[in-house]
Amino acid sequence: MVEQVYRPRRPKESPLWQCLCAHFYDFVQAYPEKYEKKYGFLKPVMEDVVNKYLDCGDLTKGFARIYCENCKKSMLLPFSCKGRWFCPSCHEKKVLLFGEFIAGTIAFPVPHRQYVFSLPIMLRVYFRNNRQILKKLCRIANESLIEFLRRSLDRPTGQLGMVMTIHTFGDYMGYNCHIHALVADGLFTDNGMFYVAPRVSTRPLEQLFRVRVIQMLVEEELLAPEMARKLLGWKHSGFSVHNGKPWWMDPTDTRRGQRTSNSCTTTRGSRRRCQSQKIRWVDAVTTRRRETEC
Repeated sequence: MVEQVYRPRRPKESPLWQCLCAHFYDFVQAYPEKYEKKYGFLKPVMEDVVNKYLDCGDLTKGFARIYCENCKKSMLLPFSCKGRWFCPSCHEKKVLLFGEFIAGTIAFPVPHRQYVFSLPIMLRVYFRNNRQILKKLCRIANESLIEFLRRSLDRPTGQLGMVMTIHTFGDYMGYNCHIHALVADGLFTDNGMFYVAPRVSTRPLEQLFRVRVIQMLVEEELLAPEMARKLLGWKHSGFSVHNGKPWWMDPTDTRRGQRTSNSCTTTRGSRRRCQSQKIRWVDAVTTRRRETEC
């Protein structure tokens, strides 16, 4: 048997850590003058998250000693910030655990798809300035998808199985509120049957989602009725509903569950700009588990 080697991560070598360590304090000092008027006040939680991330994995900030009774080996494990959405290491661990939970506990062994509900650029500002309506956006996506599948399957009482997450960022770290949803590709009935959805266009779903979102913004007095009528009349409205290829959700396939949760909950910055750091962390988690079980 090949001996497993523990490779601790080195957070201070991360480009993200080095950038924040060098410039975040200056950013905080300059924020009121340069950015507050456009983006609003800097929430205290943002500074807390960054400061905890800068201390994450630092042995000088505290550690635990891990000892194996069988192999008599010990190692020092630095405390982590346990953050999500920002710290690439801690968030990746939560993504993996969430993927195992979805595949093994939540999802039923039926075909699944991932849906993405997107908004036009001109409407995103309303959700940035009033984040409470993000909850209503999720409800609209859920109700629209249920109605779309019920009509497609002719099952007026069918029930939907779905896990939904809100994203407020895009590929270039700009504000882009949209919804990722892991959806059972069909409807459940009260007698325990599952009816797989037919292969139909998502165009009707997109139109239904568009009408209900615009109606909600008008009711919230965020969008003028005249502008709402124009948006409803545009051929290319900017609304989008995309669904990927279906796959079978196998509770024993933890890799599929991990990839699924990663697509719904990953952070763009950690996924692309700090990929090397995440790989080291995954290796560290794997080897740590093997060492503690030896």
